[in-house]
Amino acid sequence: MTTYFNYPSEALQKELKEIAQAIVAPGKGILAADESTGTIGKRLAGCGLENTEDNRIKYRQLLFSCDKERMQPISGVILFHETLYQKAEDGTPFIDMIKAKGIIPGIKVDKGVKDLMGSEGEGTTQGLDDLDKRCQQYKADGCQFAKWRSVLKIGKNTPSYLAIMENANVLARYAATCQAAGLVPIVEPEILCDGEHTLERCQKVTETVLAAVYKALNDHHVYLEGTLLKPNMVTPGQSCPVKATPAQVAEATVTAFSRTIPPAVPGIVFLSGGQSETEASENLNAINQYQGAPKPWRLSFSFGRALQASCLKAWA
Repeated sequence: MTTYFNYPSEALQKELKEIAQAIVAPGKGILAADESTGTIGKRLAGCGLENTEDNRIKYRQLLFSCDKERMQPISGVILFHETLYQKAEDGTPFIDMIKAKGIIPGIKVDKGVKDLMGSEGEGTTQGLDDLDKRCQQYKADGCQFAKWRSVLKIGKNTPSYLAIMENANVLARYAATCQAAGLVPIVEPEILCDGEHTLERCQKVTETVLAAVYKALNDHHVYLEGTLLKPNMVTPGQSCPVKATPAQVAEATVTAFSRTIPPAVPGIVFLSGGQSETEASENLNAINQYQGAPKPWRLSFSFGRALQASCLKAWA
């Protein structure tokens, strides 16, 4: 086995590291506003609104036109491709509105999940083919970071070895491609909360998945100081009869992370994963307060529904 490789240039390392650290600055986190056209359609339908481009623009304009002072806890916004190139009613591009508030623009670059043949309903994420060109264009158009979501399910026989290794390697290829274009990759190996699995089972699966992801990132020469991780919190499945307190979620989550995530990673920005606004906030608070294991990374949020649900309902 050869061990030859090159680190990114010192200038690129510095750029990536500074972007990643700015995103996880103390007291700040990410607004995930990267819902695809189909997904935002479901959100709008839940409020009785039609999924038209006009409604999508009006809702995103509501988010991005919020007072600068109220947006202080937001360091970055993840955008969908359509949203990146849209404008407010007065003609101001959304990306300029975001940057004017001191917020870093990011972009969702994956193209969705496809089935893994022969598996028990498992999948892999597509979008690598032209990713290098798209990343270069997004960087030129003002984005500074990117996001790619892979999905794993907990069941009797899942996640399988195939699904774990396939998704780990896809995430690593994505991350390396982003860094080559000057974008900080947010690595998102989401373990779904669907199912009856226990807290302990979720913790073990999380440890196994993250170990595979960081091995793949190392194999692909990814510069960890210029990355962020967007993981699930360790929770019981939503159908599990035994619920967990925020303190139990915190212990399981930090323990799993302390066993698998290198301290070189600047920050962890949690997905909310179907939790309510209150649940996600209480669990994140407990995770930050937990003192039973090392926490060498910033622990923050990259929430979508857990930041927007009440806003969307009030607006509609």
